Amino acid sequence: MTTPTAGADPAVVGPYLATALGDDGWRDCTATLIAGGKSNLTFRVDAPPGSVILRRPPLGHVLPTAHDMVREHTVMSALGGSAVPVPQMLHLCTDPEVLGQPFYVMERVEGHVCREALPAGYADQPAQRRAVGEGLVSVLAALHEVDPGAVGLGEFGRPEGYLERQVRRWVKQWDATRIEGHDALDALAADLAAQVPATQRHTVVHGDYRLDNTMLHPTEPGRIAAVLDWEMSTLGDPLADLGILLGYWSQADDGGARTEATVVPAATVLQGFPTRQEVAELYAQRTGLDLTPLPWYAAFAAFKLAVVCAGIVARVRGGAMLGEGFDGIEERIGPLVEIGRTTLDERTV
Repeated sequence: MTTPTAGADPAVVGPYLATALGDDGWRDCTATLIAGGKSNLTFRVDAPPGSVILRRPPLGHVLPTAHDMVREHTVMSALGGSAVPVPQMLHLCTDPEVLGQPFYVMERVEGHVCREALPAGYADQPAQRRAVGEGLVSVLAALHEVDPGAVGLGEFGRPEGYLERQVRRWVKQWDATRIEGHDALDALAADLAAQVPATQRHTVVHGDYRLDNTMLHPTEPGRIAAVLDWEMSTLGDPLADLGILLGYWSQADDGGARTEATVVPAATVLQGFPTRQEVAELYAQRTGLDLTPLPWYAAFAAFKLAVVCAGIVARVRGGAMLGEGFDGIEERIGPLVEIGRTTLDERTV
């Protein structure tokens, strides 16, 4: 017996998948929301043939194109035979008449998505946690070693001028959601724009690479089962990915602004995880890239996170954000700007 599910009604999804996947067993299915909110929605679809993952834009999404869904499907399809672990893509639907928006279906990968903690009994030993950190870096380096043209992603983005466009984009975002009392954010933005480093290599970039956008292997700490959430992927500067990874990477001895700026608590504070400096060194050893300009990328990551926080505050004030969990967000902005300023001026991550 199917029950309506907002965004993925089984009465619609079941018959559609039966045709798309060539198995009538999908007709009688259930759909369970496993990740939602303002971002793309992720559903687990269960039926006699098994389980798959359906991903679609959020409800009320009004963009006139299938850009996000096609982008995610395209990059994961292309990386399927590479050293970057991604789920197998099963079907892309660009017809908005089916679910109101384009969507795609992929295999369900077993594993752990972790943020502020690790599952009980998983990677309990410091050496295992070290392996998890090293695994994250290894997969990021593998992504940046993929030849875009060789996997059909040669036209996936415009790598020339990527960093300059990124700065303009996030300054524009700040201008659109500006809140009073944070003039230091303008000064940081101006200095970042004036000091954009030269890109050493053009690669596929994930755009939001961090621990909780990956799935850890269920039983082998250090093995990454899948990299998820590719909606911001493009061709660009690989050090931008390393910068955002470091921006989210908390460590046990953090204090002051680092502690005050924590937007998302991270399990990387647990004993055994590499430090930010060690993460950078591991990445450099794997890729051969010169990390002399890395402080700029780390400072830019702090700037982006500050702008994200400002946007949340602006939307909460405007009544556009429902629910709880937004207390203290504005208090993160100042420390994030301080981190960005210190990182840029002192040239250290």
